[in-house]
Amino acid sequence: MSTSQASRDATSQKKIQAIRGMNDLLPEQSVLWQYVERQIQALMRRYGYAEIRTPIVEQTALFKRSIGEVTDIVEKEMYTFDDRNGDSLTLRPEGTASCVRAAMEHGLLHNQTQRLWYQGPMFRHERPQKGRYRQFHQVGVEAFGLEGPDIDAELILLSARLWKQLGLFDQVTLELNSLGSPQARAAYRDTLVRYFEAHHEVLDEDSRRRLSTNPLRILDSKNPAMADMLADAPRLMDHLDAESKAHFERLTAMLDAAGISYVINPRLVRGLDYYSRTVFEWTTTALGSQGTVCAGGRFDGLVEQLGGKPVPAVGFAMGIERLILLLDTLDLIPEAARGELDVYLLPMSDATEPAALLLAERLREALPALHLQLHCGGGSFKSRMKKADRSGARLALLLGEDELAEGSVTLKFLREEREQQRVPQTGLADTLTSLLTGESFA
Repeated sequence: MSTSQASRDATSQKKIQAIRGMNDLLPEQSVLWQYVERQIQALMRRYGYAEIRTPIVEQTALFKRSIGEVTDIVEKEMYTFDDRNGDSLTLRPEGTASCVRAAMEHGLLHNQTQRLWYQGPMFRHERPQKGRYRQFHQVGVEAFGLEGPDIDAELILLSARLWKQLGLFDQVTLELNSLGSPQARAAYRDTLVRYFEAHHEVLDEDSRRRLSTNPLRILDSKNPAMADMLADAPRLMDHLDAESKAHFERLTAMLDAAGISYVINPRLVRGLDYYSRTVFEWTTTALGSQGTVCAGGRFDGLVEQLGGKPVPAVGFAMGIERLILLLDTLDLIPEAARGELDVYLLPMSDATEPAALLLAERLREALPALHLQLHCGGGSFKSRMKKADRSGARLALLLGEDELAEGSVTLKFLREEREQQRVPQTGLADTLTSLLTGESFA
């Protein structure tokens, strides 16, 4: 055998693993995701936001035109490839551009207002770390056609209500800023560049690169060597146009009236030209450097930038991985959200398996929210009981030939020191409802 053939054979036998930074969700993790997703879905319905689902692959030009060619995302992080037709395609690195593209393409923005939300995987080729991955999942919320600060306030209140539902409200801080109009921001940018040029020796390599492409993002730097210089930098809030200042004052008045506390952070910016006026973030100190849980703002210029007529827009996005990491770190995931079984239904012999199958279906029909698993696969009675115990269920229902003959089941408590009891199948649904935490499963 040749060396090259041996090498190919060795490669073919190598264990195939997931791509670095793209993770499997195992069953004990997916139930936590389902819990969070249910909370979000219910909240969106309560606020009147409709779900939109877009492809994970888009034309590369969409992200170059929306995000900008001189950004880290486009220059370094996108998964881009040519398809068989020679078209350049990209796995979406974020959701806003796709949402805008879909709304424009299907005529949702013409003389209309829209409240939309989406969820799904995004892709960026960056160094994986805890809470940040190459395939990650976001929930995004976007509102179109509304230019007043009331919709900005609604989105902030919506996100605040989610934190309350999840038990996180006391663990997050709302940070606010205004970017003003494009004209005011352009003038501020010139002022900021002059300031940074006067302190060029303090700038790190990344900031010097951004000086000619994205100077506002320098304000986001976490480099401690630049902290004093950044603290003395000109404040965007001091350069706002009159309309943007009034917009921001009305927004903060609404938040004050709603009892939502916030911190005005003059260094909170977005580096893209289509952003204007309100920007906000919800941050936490519980995750170390991964402190941003949710980020949003107005992007009034994006629809026009993608070829449409000007449409005011505002939205936010949050990473599901980071949100679940925060909930897990703070031990805020309810036990009921972990998807544990309520009942393990165990036929005690092969002869009672058909009846057990039918009983399981009757119980599922009567109690749609009951978590019931039917034993399958046979085995000795001892092995069947071991599987019942390992299932994590609270109760086991045993169906033997004696029980089958008299129309009953033996109810065994798997997590409590209580005597097992034989109960009639008639009324079994009511018995289970009263035993399982007193909640109704109908």
